[in-house]
Amino acid sequence: MSTTKRITVTALAAALGVTTLAACGDEGSKDGEASGGTKSKTVTLVTHDSFAVSDSVLKDFTQQSGYTVKVLKSGDAGTALNKEILTKGSPQGDVFFGVDNTLLSRALGNGLFTGYEAKGLDQVEGEVQLDRGKHRVTPVDTGDVCVNYDKKYFTDKKLAPPNTFDDLVKPEYKNLLVVENAATSSPGLGFVLGTVAQYGDAQWTEYWKKLKANGVKVVDGWDQAYNEEFSGSAGGKKAKADRPLVVSYASSPPVEVLYSKPQLKEAPTGVATGTCFRQIEFAGLLKGAKNEAGGKALLDFMVSKTFQEDMPLNMFVNPVVKGVKLPELFTAFGAVIDKPKTVAPDTIAKNREQWVQTWSSLVVK
Repeated sequence: MSTTKRITVTALAAALGVTTLAACGDEGSKDGEASGGTKSKTVTLVTHDSFAVSDSVLKDFTQQSGYTVKVLKSGDAGTALNKEILTKGSPQGDVFFGVDNTLLSRALGNGLFTGYEAKGLDQVEGEVQLDRGKHRVTPVDTGDVCVNYDKKYFTDKKLAPPNTFDDLVKPEYKNLLVVENAATSSPGLGFVLGTVAQYGDAQWTEYWKKLKANGVKVVDGWDQAYNEEFSGSAGGKKAKADRPLVVSYASSPPVEVLYSKPQLKEAPTGVATGTCFRQIEFAGLLKGAKNEAGGKALLDFMVSKTFQEDMPLNMFVNPVVKGVKLPELFTAFGAVIDKPKTVAPDTIAKNREQWVQTWSSLVVK
């Protein structure tokens, strides 16, 4: 997710770092043989810094498969992907998790993954299976990049919070919005893509000219935007931030509730549901993986009910498997986005670099 780190882990939940759990059960199959002919009981998951999973869930995987999971965090999603591209054919691990639909074409174009149809994929929602024919990547979760607002600010000002892209350029919201740099941040890029989807290739630049004239502030990444500039976050309050609008996620309000002490009964932040762009995250078996069998088993597990049910309150994302029950806190305080903006991956692939360059020249320079 570029240099931005998702709210769910960066500021409010403890990072896993490199996690290795004790293995049990039988040794890996022949496909899992390590160098020297010994069978490896370890499967390495390369991922971004925002990855989080319960220890008990990884232990379940170990008990079921006999493989120990080693979690290797490799920076933000964009950085982690770049590292895998540079080491293509000789990867750091066996499975990569965290490439999303904004960067998917780059990963596939560089031939990073070996095709594998994960067991249980038939229970995954069809609209998120963007590589259905070749199965080079397996969809794992979805999330929505949206503008969040500080409820107290708008109540105190007796001003209705914005709900749409059009609202954000109105005079009453001048100098209130902070966004992340689309060149360095995943939600920043997602927000730009949302405006492309809303206004089309011919008009989205005009929208950004209006947004700039209305005082939008641009910072490098999510952590700075949300925890230093946004007045509605726990971090923002401490920093005495003065921007009551920020680009974050539809699932950010539940995080504020979950990690508040004492726990709040109402989320202090809300979501402008008409500003949302849908992200889909994928995992894939890395080409040249030393433990293919372990990697395949891990991909199977990531679309299992056990793993999918664990994600909402660890990574604050939505499961992709049909029928997975969401935690009450997640549904009570998170926003449901019925019609998020989307852009086809092949369209992103053709235009992403030019869009980012154009956006940078308009807004940053």
